[in-house]
Amino acid sequence: MRPSYAAHEILVGPARGRPALWRLVAGLVLVALIAMGLNAVFGGLARLAAPEFWRETLRNPALLGSHPVALLVLLASFGFVALGVALAARLLQQRAPAGLVGPLPLAVRQFWRVFRLLLVLAAVVMLLPPWDYGEPLVQNMAPGRWLLLLPLSLGAVLVQTATEELLFRGYIQQSLAARFAHPAVWMLLPSALFAAGHYLPAQAGDNAVLIALWSGLFGVLMADLTARAGTLGPAIAVHFANNVVSLLIVSLPDGLSGLALFTLPYEMSDTTVLRGWLAVDFMLMLLGWLTARLAIRA
Repeated sequence: MRPSYAAHEILVGPARGRPALWRLVAGLVLVALIAMGLNAVFGGLARLAAPEFWRETLRNPALLGSHPVALLVLLASFGFVALGVALAARLLQQRAPAGLVGPLPLAVRQFWRVFRLLLVLAAVVMLLPPWDYGEPLVQNMAPGRWLLLLPLSLGAVLVQTATEELLFRGYIQQSLAARFAHPAVWMLLPSALFAAGHYLPAQAGDNAVLIALWSGLFGVLMADLTARAGTLGPAIAVHFANNVVSLLIVSLPDGLSGLALFTLPYEMSDTTVLRGWLAVDFMLMLLGWLTARLAIRA
């Protein structure tokens, strides 16, 4: 029996007037061009304003994810993608960019309902054994400095997660749903693209496929949540909560660890320990999705 996706029409309806697939493809090209162009402009300005920092940090792939300021810049730069999505929706589908999110008051209410319930869930999980990750965590940043950066870190993570939801569960999912009625199309295709973006064989090694599958399933669950809610609010809340933990609390040492308070004592490519925790993470992801559904009663 198909889930109740009647609320999805709130998001999809405005896209039905111009559902041609070439508009979606052209829109994605426009998003890429705008994001690359604005990143190039920002890079040029950074090179002029802080040439040493630009050369030694922003242009150094080894430091981009591990340096706090560089990671803040990287996460905040997702805003360029959001601008590209907004322009693509306006120019190619004649859509109000805010319509990709859904009714804003409802989206904000749903975001808060989901997020506060996820905070309760996180507190409960922290109280349950085991109380470590098999080995002691590694202190990555002094607590005082971490707290000082926390407001900026939270803002940057919110920009990054909201932008990804705007692109995948907003622009792509809604454009496909305006053209294809069956959920398999508008749920699976954006999720496959989302998974492909998280396929990192250079860093994850033999774990790369499992991590991509995790991301793909996460995309499917967020697509389902968005269709049930009629806004992006719940999906943004779940994505934000997940990334706050993985980017700001406990991160992988060879990942985007620059803003994390702790790092795990093993790397992304570790097939002995990490795979066991990936299984736990799969279960927590499902629990988070069910919690979000409970919060919005869908």
